[in-house]
Amino acid sequence: MATGAMESSVHVEENRDHDKPIDREKTCPMLLRVFCAMGRHHQLSDYSRGNVPPSELQIYTWTDATLLELTSLVREVNSEARRKGTRFAFAQIYPDPRGTGYSRRDIGSTVSGERGPDDLKTLKQSRFTIGDYIDIAITPPNRNMNQNRRFRPY
Repeated sequence: MATGAMESSVHVEENRDHDKPIDREKTCPMLLRVFCAMGRHHQLSDYSRGNVPPSELQIYTWTDATLLELTSLVREVNSEARRKGTRFAFAQIYPDPRGTGYSRRDIGSTVSGERGPDDLKTLKQSRFTIGDYIDIAITPPNRNMNQNRRFRPY
């Protein structure tokens, strides 16, 4: 019986496409269907049986679009969302893998006029798949004021 070192012949190839930036001059954009609601996300039942909420915004963009970039595009067309301090909570709506309709996954939030940890998060980093929807809950600053602050009784 020989006792030699055994070498693996398995070669693992890394997927380098994940890290490559998208050349927006050469790559065709995708249609992103965005649904906005004031103060809340739409109910999942709003996406059932081929229906979608009536507040659709169609954006042509790429999978490397950031949440801050999407915020800017929504602010251009939604006058209620232009105020400084307005919060945009992003959720991905995708077909439920069990085949029972749709599921929602929160992917991040931005605040107009403030830097945040999710500003540079891309659709690709959020595991967005072409064909999914984006649902945005827009909360004006007057309703958003004490959301991140603790109540102090003194």
